[in-house]
Amino acid sequence: MSGTGYQALLECRRRGRTLRAHGFTVDQIAMVLALDHDVSPLKLYRYANGLTAAQVVTTFNDLDPSGAATLRDSRLYDYEVWPAGGRRPSAWALTLLAQIYGTHPTRLEPR
Repeated sequence: MSGTGYQALLECRRRGRTLRAHGFTVDQIAMVLALDHDVSPLKLYRYANGLTAAQVVTTFNDLDPSGAATLRDSRLYDYEVWPAGGRRPSAWALTLLAQIYGTHPTRLEPR
């Protein structure tokens, strides 16, 4: 993880803990973080949960009931820059990511 991205994640973890202590939901935390971070909803929700890409990838692959999922960090990063670039995640991938992030799949799509 780059130094800048890691610093942003650490700051978002800190803010997320504070907001959760005040009763904010993950959806509300993502909205607050969006005020300071011009990134895709997928990255906002990862930040709102304080997760590294590696943690998301491991959880994603573990959640696949068939055991065939092979998400990698690089693919997650591709998803996180969509629609400006990268690749659109499938509906199935969005469903699993929403489960990891504690939100509804439609919240992970750009508006």
